[in-house]
Amino acid sequence: MKYAALWLLALALPVQAGSKIIATGGATSIEGAAGGGIVPWAVINGYASSEQWSVLAFNNNVGVDDFSLHSYGVAASYNNQWELSYTRQQFDLDTLGGELQQDVIGLKYHIAGELLYSQMPQLSAGIQYKKHRNFALPFAVGAKDDSDIDYYLAASKVYFAAVAGRNLLLNATLRASRANQIGLLGFGSQTDHSYQWLFESSAALLLTPQLAVGVEFRQKPNQLAFADEQHWRDIFAAWFINKNFSLVGGYVDLGRIAGFSEQQGYYLALEATW
Repeated sequence: MKYAALWLLALALPVQAGSKIIATGGATSIEGAAGGGIVPWAVINGYASSEQWSVLAFNNNVGVDDFSLHSYGVAASYNNQWELSYTRQQFDLDTLGGELQQDVIGLKYHIAGELLYSQMPQLSAGIQYKKHRNFALPFAVGAKDDSDIDYYLAASKVYFAAVAGRNLLLNATLRASRANQIGLLGFGSQTDHSYQWLFESSAALLLTPQLAVGVEFRQKPNQLAFADEQHWRDIFAAWFINKNFSLVGGYVDLGRIAGFSEQQGYYLALEATW
């Protein structure tokens, strides 16, 4: 019920497809940026092209052994160049009890290159302002700040007929961050408050124009002394039903979180675009 308003709004509004090719807007990541499930890509969300607007609503869910993450929000793009997003994240401590919440405001700018039509990869730069809404627990375990900004640069390119005649998308993202568990455990620590450079990558094979399978990797910082933070991985399948609706499901391996090891489980994302 808590996400119903977004989906009722999406279904009630008249939907209009933009002029970009289907699937070229990617999916919506857990932080609201267009890309895969856990990694932002250089693509701009939706299907807006020259002087067009696109708006979308999304609802992402991750369930692992001891925790659940619910991310939902809205995003907009203009001219296939600018992307703005707002995300509310709720992190349920299923084993410990309680929850943590965070807001993420993202902005992405398409710098140069094209996903499909140039030899040069599409390059985009983005920022994500993150604000923790209940900082007592992160502060208690050593986090320094309740808000911060991530900076990233992403490069994405589709290679035609690259694998058994199928198109292949490759993405690489370089991120500067002080976020502990993407900010859900605050930012930095009392002993280490420096930015860390982190590498993220994705590969997606388009089996058909509407169906893709892929893998992702996300390097994580390790600034809190009380618990090691490990890199994230996922395997996903994305179904772009049409230019208005998409569904992504997958398996995630988030490693150790807050002292709990082997956090593995599912990823499910729904998106409506108009």
